[in-house]
Amino acid sequence: MAKKRYLILSDIHSNEEALGAVLRCVARRRYDGVLCLGDLVGYGASPNPVVHKIKGMKELRIVRGNHDKAIADTAATQSFNNSAKTAAMWTRKHLTKANLNYVASLPKGPLQIQDGLMICHGSPLDEDYYLFSEFDAYQVFENAAFQVCFFGHTHYPCIFKQNRDGITFSYLRGELHEEVLEKDARYLINPGSVGQPRDRNPYSAFAEYYPETRRFIFRRVAYDIDKSAAKIMKAGLPENLGARLRVGT
Repeated sequence: MAKKRYLILSDIHSNEEALGAVLRCVARRRYDGVLCLGDLVGYGASPNPVVHKIKGMKELRIVRGNHDKAIADTAATQSFNNSAKTAAMWTRKHLTKANLNYVASLPKGPLQIQDGLMICHGSPLDEDYYLFSEFDAYQVFENAAFQVCFFGHTHYPCIFKQNRDGITFSYLRGELHEEVLEKDARYLINPGSVGQPRDRNPYSAFAEYYPETRRFIFRRVAYDIDKSAAKIMKAGLPENLGARLRVGT
């Protein structure tokens, strides 16, 4: 019997070129499901192509991100910086009605995928929370029930592991990282951002997970950053949103 395999995507942020590169990279692989951790839109200039691709995915399990939420509730932009707020308002104006309704209807996380496996955007305790530190992870481990939880929002690919010795943290570096998760440990894993990496690596980030064997694979793939940045400029969005793609910040 074939083992289940999930494709994990997070923080695409209207970056059609990055999402396209990821999908080409995995085109020959078969997945039992796609787990999307939110923020389809925001920052980038291609919200409709991105939403169209995501909507068409088979066996999609998805939660909303804070930029997705801002499409339905403009009050959610109050915590955004000026560039993010400008991009959110631009996105709301340029989405087709069908795509706007789709993004606005995305469910709030967390979402249980199967026994022991959960996804969320920021944290299982708060969809908007930035989970950065071991203390942040401790709060989650103590107050949410899961073995493995994939989260996004920070755009930093990393792993928090809790076992009998406590909590450890590690960044996911390089273009490929593979490991088998320990059976007697619990994990909070961020697969990084497809469309706006912030770990000083501009390559698009994504992951795969085999729940039966607990095999986790983190990958990076190059994409046409210049094209994506040029679209941002052409759309009249803040210039820094294109410039940051080139340096991965």
